[in-house]
Amino acid sequence: MVAPVVLVIGVIIGFPLVRGLYLSLTDANEANVQRDIGVNHIPATYKFTGLDNYKAVLSDGVFWDRLGWTVVWTVACVAVTFLLGLTLANMLNRKLRGRTFYRLALILPWAIPAFISVFTWRMLYNEKNGILNQLLAGGGIDAIPWLNDPTWAKLSVIAVNVWLGVPFMLVTLLGGLQSIPGELYEAAEMDGAGAWQRFRHITVPGLRAVSSTVILLSTIWTFNMFPVIFLLTRGGPGDATEILVTYAYRLSFVDSPRNFSESATWGVLILVLLSVVAAVYRRALRKQGEVW
Repeated sequence: MVAPVVLVIGVIIGFPLVRGLYLSLTDANEANVQRDIGVNHIPATYKFTGLDNYKAVLSDGVFWDRLGWTVVWTVACVAVTFLLGLTLANMLNRKLRGRTFYRLALILPWAIPAFISVFTWRMLYNEKNGILNQLLAGGGIDAIPWLNDPTWAKLSVIAVNVWLGVPFMLVTLLGGLQSIPGELYEAAEMDGAGAWQRFRHITVPGLRAVSSTVILLSTIWTFNMFPVIFLLTRGGPGDATEILVTYAYRLSFVDSPRNFSESATWGVLILVLLSVVAAVYRRALRKQGEVW
C-alpha cells in the first residue's frame, strides 16, 4: 500500500537529491557536462573533487553575507506573519457582523498564484508610476525608491512575503482557536480573569501545538522563498536582497559559465542548515513536553 507513494517520492525527491549531492562533489560546469550539439554527442569530462567545493564556499565571504541576510529575512517574515496572523485570528474568532466576508477577504492572497501577486506588487512599487508613490505625491511626500534602494528593497520584499504568508497563519491559528473549549474562557471570566490573563493562560497554551508546527513550516518556506525575491528584485539592487536559494539558482542558470557543482553545493548546504534548524527546534519542543 505504501510502495506507490515511496516510488513517487523517490523519483521526484530522492533522485534529484542524490544527483545534487553527487554534483557537489565534482567540478561540473557548463563546459564539461554531457551535451548534444546537433548530431554530435559530447561526453561528460568533469571529475570528482571531493569536498573542495564545500571548502571553497564556506571560506568565501559571499556565502556568509547571503546567509546573514537570509536569516534576517526569515526571522522578520516569520515573526511579523505570526503576530499578524494571531491578531487577525483572534479578531475573527469573535462574533461580529460580516465575519464570513472578512475571512474570505483575508484568505484571498492565498488563493492568488504567488507570481501574479508579486508582479502586482512590483507595479505598486514602481518608482515613477506606482500607486504607492502617487499616493505619497498627493500628500506632498517625495517618491520612495522602493526597489532601487537596498534598505527599502529589503523592507519591500519582507512586506510582500508577509502579505502572502498571513492567510496561512490566519487559517491555521483560527482553527487552533476554535478547538479550544469555550468553557475555559467562561470559567476564567467568572473567576475574574481579564482579557490579557485569558489570552496568556488559555489561548497561548492552547495554540502551542499548532503554533510550533506553523512556525517551523513557515521558517522552511520563507528560507527557500524563491519567487518573491527573484520576481520582485532579482536579488537587487546589486545583491542587497539575494538569499541563499536565489544565489544558488543564479550560479546554475544565470551566470556564465554556469557552475552546476557550486550551485549543487549551495543547495546541499541549504538542506543541511534547514535540517539542523528542524532538529534543534524539535528537541526544544520535546523539552517543553510537546510531541512532534
